[in-house]
Amino acid sequence: MHPISDLQIEYSLISRGIEPEILPAARELGVGVTAYGVLSRGLLSGHWSADRDVRDFRAHLPRFTGDNLAANLRLVEALRAVAADRDATVAQVAVGWVLSRGADVVPLVGARTRTRLDESLGAFDLDLTPADLDAIEAAVPADAVAGTRYDAMQMSFLDSEK
Repeated sequence: MHPISDLQIEYSLISRGIEPEILPAARELGVGVTAYGVLSRGLLSGHWSADRDVRDFRAHLPRFTGDNLAANLRLVEALRAVAADRDATVAQVAVGWVLSRGADVVPLVGARTRTRLDESLGAFDLDLTPADLDAIEAAVPADAVAGTRYDAMQMSFLDSEK
């Protein structure tokens, strides 16, 4: 038997459900966090558009449909303005924000192409100041995200969203 040393869980600017209880508990227990979904299934990549023809599971996710998608893309545009002021991309700022959460939080970056991976890895070259982090969080407030990660039934299975 070995103690738990790491928790892999979704964590991003758009999915902050772990902040109130799970992240503090992990820290209290000395458990690291591997954050997946740091680009929120591509929504925070800066390459998403409302007219994109989605033919995968995201077409069924509340954050990617109808008015929710429109509202969330407005958040991405606000983040794009913050990123531009820092000579960075939306993806880099989104990954950089997760990197800023602490040495015990490691972002797991997924990418479909080498170009997108290289772009995201540029976050390691960002030096985000406290003012930058404030601007990022003002652009994408935790309570401004429209729609849930999954439909109601799937959400009922997630401890991080209760």
